[in-house]
Amino acid sequence: MIKKMLIANRGEIAVRIIRVCREMEIETVAVYSVADKEALHTQLADEAVCIGGASSEDSYLNMESIISAAVTHGADAIHPGFGFLSENPQFAKLCKQCNITYIGPDYTVIEKMGNKVAARQTMINAKIPVVPGTNNEIKDLNHALQEAEKTGYPVIVKAASGGGGKGIRVAYNKDELKSGFLAACKESMASFGDDTMYMEKFIENPRHIEFQILADNYGNVIHLGERDCSIQRHHQKIIEEAPSVVLSEDQRKEMGKMAVRAAKAAGYKNAGTVEFLLDKTGKYYFMEMNTRIQVEHPITESITGIDIVKEQILIAQGEKLKLKQNDIKLTGHAIECRINAEIPEKNFMPSPGVVQHLHLPAGNGVRVDTGLYTGYRIPSEYDSMIAKVIVHAPDREAALQKMRSALDEMLIVGVETNLDFQYQIMRHPVFCEGKADTGFIENLMHIK
Repeated sequence: MIKKMLIANRGEIAVRIIRVCREMEIETVAVYSVADKEALHTQLADEAVCIGGASSEDSYLNMESIISAAVTHGADAIHPGFGFLSENPQFAKLCKQCNITYIGPDYTVIEKMGNKVAARQTMINAKIPVVPGTNNEIKDLNHALQEAEKTGYPVIVKAASGGGGKGIRVAYNKDELKSGFLAACKESMASFGDDTMYMEKFIENPRHIEFQILADNYGNVIHLGERDCSIQRHHQKIIEEAPSVVLSEDQRKEMGKMAVRAAKAAGYKNAGTVEFLLDKTGKYYFMEMNTRIQVEHPITESITGIDIVKEQILIAQGEKLKLKQNDIKLTGHAIECRINAEIPEKNFMPSPGVVQHLHLPAGNGVRVDTGLYTGYRIPSEYDSMIAKVIVHAPDREAALQKMRSALDEMLIVGVETNLDFQYQIMRHPVFCEGKADTGFIENLMHIK
């Protein structure tokens, strides 16, 4: 049994994990950078330790400092949250070598699924539909141009080690590919320390559908239904909902089976997400597998009643899944809005600063995951997401109304946020009719 857990993350996900550990009577150790000294997660944890300077490289990406903190403070487990080291196989391997339980899959699986080229080949071998494209890495620009001619424009160049919308460029012709390929390589190297690229046929304006899976150490794998994550800016999600309004029950069953098959093909254990693209004709394609907890996991928790973070910990402790696929019932509809300290009108430019006043919405079916409090200084060094508003209601229309009410009530004074932008989307007829795809913001909101 896990006695003490170090949370190798910050912000709302660190707070979320600490609260679950409290329920499970597991002691917690928070880590923080000098910029996060007064952060909420440092105050809620049983212990807190500074691991470095303000930059991510000096702190939340500093594996040696984090492992050292775990050993020094007697933590027998580490939860990586999402982002930072959560999909770094070297970190997971280091935990194993130090006899620290890693809350997530084995490092070999992270490595295999983290490389998008290897993950793609794994799915091909498992007879899971993939987007037409290259089955091997792109060697250089000339190779990219050759492959684009075979695949046919438009194409999308992606970082093999990518995630979070980094290292991605879309090209509709040779000239765009020439500039886009080099830019994607540069961004990938800066973000992941790896400029290995691959290419796929660009499916224009699809729906982004992902399935939450749970897998224990005994071969039991289930899925918890799907999430529709089509509302994105710069390839990053800002609104998610569950279940998807465009899937029929037959499609849900088929894609769910494919998600489970994908997890089994990868030898997956713990919580993870299998992501698909759904085109205008109803065809779906495997896109990638995320080997961690997702930002949007609360909406799945809302419609299933399952605490995914708690399940992660139980699986890591070696317990068998108590749930069978037939036990999973999707009830009602849930929506999540990511609240970011940013200015949508200025290309979503980050807007850090001091929260002078804060009021969070509440009520039946309303949940807010955040690390904010009045007087908190939002650092400029990290992602701009500062809160998640989650609502759950009997049906989608009721959920939309509940979200409008929650966003209208929420008040953050002192920094610019995307609250008004989110509220506009909640009233946009295309979104309200359930017809918004991944091109919604660029095409209909007229924001580039």
